[in-house]
Amino acid sequence: MIKDLTEGKVESVLWRFSLPMFGSVIFQQLYSMADSVIAGQFAGEDALAAVGASFPITMIFMAIAVGCNVGCAVVISQLFGAKRYGEMKTAVSTTLVASCVLAAVLTVVGLVTSAPLMRLIQTPQNIFADGELYLRIYIGGFLFLFLYNIATGIFQSLGDSKTPLYFLIGSSVGNILLDLLFVAGFHWDVAGVAWATFIAQGAACLLALVTLLRRLRAVETDEPVRHFSLQMLSRVGRFAVPSVLQQSFVSVGNIFLQGLINGYGSSAVAGYSAAVKLNTFAITCLTTLSNGLSSFAAQNIGAGKRERVGRGLRMGVLMGVIVTAPFFLCFFFAGEGMIRLFLNEGSAQAFSTGEQFLRVVAPFYFVIGAKLMIDGVLRGAGAMLQFMTSTFTDLLLRVLLAFALAGAFGLVGIWWSWPIGWAVSAVLSAVFYLCGSWKRSATPLK
Repeated sequence: MIKDLTEGKVESVLWRFSLPMFGSVIFQQLYSMADSVIAGQFAGEDALAAVGASFPITMIFMAIAVGCNVGCAVVISQLFGAKRYGEMKTAVSTTLVASCVLAAVLTVVGLVTSAPLMRLIQTPQNIFADGELYLRIYIGGFLFLFLYNIATGIFQSLGDSKTPLYFLIGSSVGNILLDLLFVAGFHWDVAGVAWATFIAQGAACLLALVTLLRRLRAVETDEPVRHFSLQMLSRVGRFAVPSVLQQSFVSVGNIFLQGLINGYGSSAVAGYSAAVKLNTFAITCLTTLSNGLSSFAAQNIGAGKRERVGRGLRMGVLMGVIVTAPFFLCFFFAGEGMIRLFLNEGSAQAFSTGEQFLRVVAPFYFVIGAKLMIDGVLRGAGAMLQFMTSTFTDLLLRVLLAFALAGAFGLVGIWWSWPIGWAVSAVLSAVFYLCGSWKRSATPLK
């Protein structure tokens, strides 16, 4: 249900709001990982590598969806906190219309460029055809993915973190069952993995949109509501465009890294694919908590209750530490066992590559967790320049160091680019917060 995050004890409000979001991302990542697990276990190492090889490209499309999610969430949260419900509804409607148009354009572009993009990242020839097939089916369902992410962001902006959880549980269970049916049962291999995701995501999207529109109709307002407003689109765009650029640049950076790793052969790609799925699981959990803190900050700023934001950040950092600890313990001390979840039989190089990656990055989850919580406040306050500066610094360092260190240290040099980038960007985010730059952006709505 819709919930005001500007009232009540900060710690209790954040926990109640964030726990369903955390549950949502657990299920979301489980069904994302299920694609790789089932591909590796039932279709073999090459199938896992094919799914993994297209992962950085699929993340570009996901990045655009997430960036739009973040942009609209800040505006809608602030309008909801200020109790300007007519403008809030206009913002929601405008965002949905613009998202449909953008998603349709990107789907066409993606289908046309899927093969060139796979060649760009130097996908090994033995997995190229399967990798391209997976990518084309994934892009075909991008409209569902895009609108589902937008709907989830709107629910969270309105203080409702439970409804997206229910949809994700159903979608995750359905995706895993379809994976087993299509891959283990029908032996569709990589195509089966892609179609399972397509169907599960489509069902979740349609149910989320229907529920969202019903909830919004129940919100009474004396103000006129417009289905589309260029002025509101411009306001949303001021937050969405920087977020899309930030998310997209990170994904483009990952494409360069994937191309670098692809040069070490399909066994290295398979090991990295398994490890990066686990890494993405951890980082996405932390990012979700950061998004929740962003909605909390934006609502309170919209209501003129800026003093609650600092208390929210302290609680957010504590929540990040609690979430990070299990990932660190599992990945650092049991990395090979985690990789074996994805590979039933594989080369020694695949297992050692994945384990090595996890042991290098896992200790630094505490660092990136703190950075992401601070970023949540910067984003919620509308301090997008500071947020983007910190994130781009991480990306630039990660890519440059990966290429520089690979020549001297091989794969382990590439792995070390992650924690170095995280550490430097975390310092930047902390400096921006402590200097109070976010407060200058955190002006309540007039």
